[in-house]
Amino acid sequence: MNKLSDLKILIKGGGEQASGVAHRLFCSNFKVCITEIPNPKAVRREVAFCEAIYEGEKEIEGVAGRLIKEKDEIFKLWEERKIPVLIDPEAKIRGFLKPDVIVDAIMAKKNLGITKISDAPFVIGLGPGFTAAKDVHVVIETNRGHNLGRVILQREAEKHTGIPGVIGGYSSERVFRAPKEGKFIAEKKIGDFVKTGDIVGWVADKPVKSQINGIIRGLIRDGFEVGKNLKLGDVDPRGFKEFCYTISDKARAIAGGVLEGILKRFNI
Repeated sequence: MNKLSDLKILIKGGGEQASGVAHRLFCSNFKVCITEIPNPKAVRREVAFCEAIYEGEKEIEGVAGRLIKEKDEIFKLWEERKIPVLIDPEAKIRGFLKPDVIVDAIMAKKNLGITKISDAPFVIGLGPGFTAAKDVHVVIETNRGHNLGRVILQREAEKHTGIPGVIGGYSSERVFRAPKEGKFIAEKKIGDFVKTGDIVGWVADKPVKSQINGIIRGLIRDGFEVGKNLKLGDVDPRGFKEFCYTISDKARAIAGGVLEGILKRFNI
């Protein structure tokens, strides 16, 4: 590697937080590649590069991620200043790409055992489930609060609380969850304004209702089979429609931690 911009960074996951990381690293002139599962269930779909799997290409704040099928297309997309997105649940592309950095941004809230510190010269884990200097080189704190985005060098991230962050004075009330197992049929879409009691969609014969007034910021794709209590979407009580289509403060903070970790390791 001759310069920082030659770094190849493989990001596992293309959801909201992973996409925030990918966007910041891309805008910092790194070579970024994303791997995903065949049917990702992102909620904040307007800011998730994994949507390229369904749409072919997904643009977030001026940066495009494009679905590719052949590994050689990675280099072509980098020349076009786009982020390649591959369906590759096991990140087998690692053997071909030989990334300098791997970021496990799956956000599983636990260690799935599929990312090891030996997988690349520098391995970063987002959130709970990873121990720095053991499973990965560094961990980035993902819980909202004082330590959000902190680069952890020697321990685990904070445990997953299961409690959504407070926005506009609301926490759990702003989240839609599946009342039962079944197919989700949407009646509303991202960017729609809803009032308390409005039906956002249905899971089988059960309505999914908004508990507060606000803008639908995230909503799972129509037609997905979902399990009971699965997060289906969320309402932003602040009511700013543009927030539906821009990277969140949380994702930017986490991305900043990833960028700091990379520079700490390579900018020497």
